[in-house]
Amino acid sequence: MSGIPVVIMCGGQGTRMGNTLTKKELVDIGGRPLLWHVMRIFSAYGHNRFILALGHQADQVRRYFLEYEAMTRDVTIQLADPASGNSQPHVTFSGEYEHPPWEVTMVDTGLETERAARLAKVANYLDGDRFFVAYGEAVANIDLDALVTFHTQHGQMATVTGIRFRSQYGQVEADDSGQITQFIEKPILPYWINGGFMLFETAVLHHILSENREDLDLERHILPQLAQQQQLMLYQHSGYWQSMKTLKDALTLKEAWQAERPWQVW
Repeated sequence: MSGIPVVIMCGGQGTRMGNTLTKKELVDIGGRPLLWHVMRIFSAYGHNRFILALGHQADQVRRYFLEYEAMTRDVTIQLADPASGNSQPHVTFSGEYEHPPWEVTMVDTGLETERAARLAKVANYLDGDRFFVAYGEAVANIDLDALVTFHTQHGQMATVTGIRFRSQYGQVEADDSGQITQFIEKPILPYWINGGFMLFETAVLHHILSENREDLDLERHILPQLAQQQQLMLYQHSGYWQSMKTLKDALTLKEAWQAERPWQVW
């Protein structure tokens, strides 16, 4: 497979989604699971080799991809054809593919494993000089070619994609007497957050493997260490980005896809 390997985190519980039977990454957005949309973004830029770090409800993700061909393409089934002497059903798939060929590796990384430790458990499937890490719950109209160029030019070990998002509340400014001088509805907040779409050199993986801890977290441990070592850079994405943490976020994504498909880069 061409391109850079892509590790997608799919092991979380999704507790803020409430008591839903469907795994968060498999929530339907426009006829395809959110996870499919994430993969399709990478595929649009030639990165077609995916390693899914599974945990909670791993069976749902496995079942989706094991049944992928039958559920996404035209299917002809020949049942017990006596003329051919074959009593076993024969299945033929037809119709066009919606994307280039994908290689999908699904790895059980544990129920309670932290994200950096999950990376350690997929290490055997990573080769080459670098690899992407993404979250199976966030989409963006990100220019991955520009991200790769930025990463290779700065020469450090890791790049995270930073995004700015709107506050869910209006901002009120007032003077000492209480007189409101300005009201801004849901302003864009003035700081960056980690939006995923990270690119790591293999040396980061070696560092993770050397610690060998189940509770080793990416955001709380590895990224702060890289920042302290001056080995972490921020790629600033100013376009569309949306993650799905709650049922409200799921509705936002569904409405956005129906209206304008803002993350469709393919």
